[in-house]
Amino acid sequence: MRRVLIVDGEPQLLRALEVSLATQSYAVATASDGTSALSLASRMPPDAVIIELELPDVAGTDVITGLWAWSSVPVIALSARAEPADVVQVLDAGADDCVTKPFAMEELLARLRAVLRRSACSGGPRTVTVGVYAIDLTACTVVGDSGRGKPVRISPTEWRLLATLLRNPGRLVTGHQLLRDIWGPGHDEHSNYLRIYISALRHKLEPDPAHPRYLITEPGIGYRFEPSGGKAR
Repeated sequence: MRRVLIVDGEPQLLRALEVSLATQSYAVATASDGTSALSLASRMPPDAVIIELELPDVAGTDVITGLWAWSSVPVIALSARAEPADVVQVLDAGADDCVTKPFAMEELLARLRAVLRRSACSGGPRTVTVGVYAIDLTACTVVGDSGRGKPVRISPTEWRLLATLLRNPGRLVTGHQLLRDIWGPGHDEHSNYLRIYISALRHKLEPDPAHPRYLITEPGIGYRFEPSGGKAR
């Protein structure tokens, strides 16, 4: 049985979510504030987290960042803000999806199933070498010179993008697939997101970002991780 942690400062909504998920055979834990949520998650790690961004003690984005310090648990954020800039900020903080209030319970349950599927399919190699960098996909660390160099800081969104490519070595991953998997439904046309984050990753990992050897663009289609560091393009 999948365990879901729900974090919301509104008692009625918290109860409604708890009942709805329980009827779908989820094991549900609840917290009414961010501090309690982090404590509960550390004691009993959940398979997914649903969190309201406006909490009584701390910002929901701070809780997400706290979770990502030690866990890669998928997170669905609930927000009353629908502006694209607000959604991007939430996703950059580490959320896997963002649902705008008010929402239909069926939609939230569908998005929960989606993030749990992606989490279940995220297996594969633990460590991948990209040039001089050793990337631990489980610990979410990047270290240069085969572990002897300084760690490279990678944002949560960069992690999800990088991990998807590294777990599919040599395979083309379409832009549409990356946008759906990382930013969720409704972002299929935002290809500029991918260009920005791929560029950031190349500047951190490629020896010559202008002529990448590992994170390859297939124009008009998507991106591919080339393990051998083939011909620069």
